[in-house]
Amino acid sequence: MRTGPRFADGDALTQQLAVALLDKGTQQRDRFELARVLEDRGAELDVQSSGHRVRFSVRALSDDVPAVLEVLAEMLAAPRFAPEELEKERAQQAASLQHQMDDTGAQAAGALTRALYRPAHPNYRPAPDAQLDRLAALTREDVERYHAEHIGARDFLMTAAGALDPAALAETVEAHFGGWEPPRGDEAPFDTEAAPVEERRHPVEMPDRESVDVRLGHALSGVRRDSEDYLPLYLANYVLGGNFSARLMRIVRDEQGLTYGTGSTLAGVATEHDAYWKIRVALGQDKLEEGVAATRSVVEDFAEDGVTADELAEKKTTITGSFTVGLASTGRLARTLLTNAERGFDVSYLDDFRDRVEALALDDVNDAVARHFRPESLHEARAGTLPG
Repeated sequence: MRTGPRFADGDALTQQLAVALLDKGTQQRDRFELARVLEDRGAELDVQSSGHRVRFSVRALSDDVPAVLEVLAEMLAAPRFAPEELEKERAQQAASLQHQMDDTGAQAAGALTRALYRPAHPNYRPAPDAQLDRLAALTREDVERYHAEHIGARDFLMTAAGALDPAALAETVEAHFGGWEPPRGDEAPFDTEAAPVEERRHPVEMPDRESVDVRLGHALSGVRRDSEDYLPLYLANYVLGGNFSARLMRIVRDEQGLTYGTGSTLAGVATEHDAYWKIRVALGQDKLEEGVAATRSVVEDFAEDGVTADELAEKKTTITGSFTVGLASTGRLARTLLTNAERGFDVSYLDDFRDRVEALALDDVNDAVARHFRPESLHEARAGTLPG
């Protein structure tokens, strides 16, 4: 369901705290009663905060689905938000933020987003210390207000896969969710464009670290999940840094021995806003400058020369094969259906995806690379004990 948080006001954290409390008791049942319903049936129920949305997943025997959906509907619509549970969850989330502050990869990745975007953009990640301050200030009233204004039956989508009777499932969903109202508040506006700072280097000093994490990246103008250039760029990036046989791993790690690990991705992908290109590399302090230079060299050669026919054929096989294998499980199938529905894709996209990948010509891929990947525009964030 869409929640429409105000990212610039720190709503992402409020949403995360509210969602974490949904299974900690409702107006009708405490957390132990809720857990007993699931445990007695061997069922799994998970609710997560995810940017614009709150998502849930259920895994259960077919006969137990009505009882599990009843619990889910109760959790979503009538949470208790008990003060003692809020304090427990606040402490857990504070510990998680402290862990992020000690993680060089998380610090470098966050610094890169803050270089590319303003706080009102969904891809912006606030600094962990600022998050800790906000977390400490959140009250039960803040959480209750957020739930009332943002969590409800707005753009409510559900998919299912397995041994099920569609008509019976629809009847069960209607029984438990048919009267659920949309939230009181409107969806908040958010930035859809990047706003990079002028400075290209973004160091995060962390004492007593043996390694340094580096993130390189820039925003991709006009590249959304439903844009024409998305699949060509996705395939191209997979050649550069998508798996262990990609160029970055093969050259910077295997051939030159400069890194523990490296790769690249199209990050922050959505249909509502543009994505960004991100390259990661982990380096020892003694190989920091050499490793960054080698990484940049591979990226520059890739942007200039593009993808070869052999590389394209290999990655097509890898991507389509992985997609097909992934759909063998009911959980993955349901998740893929949901993701496609959120993006506005027809159910047929499930079958079309492999054909779309296979249909991409070498020129399609390399033309997209030439239009969108700009090594000279890369921002660089480093986190760790930095030389000098």
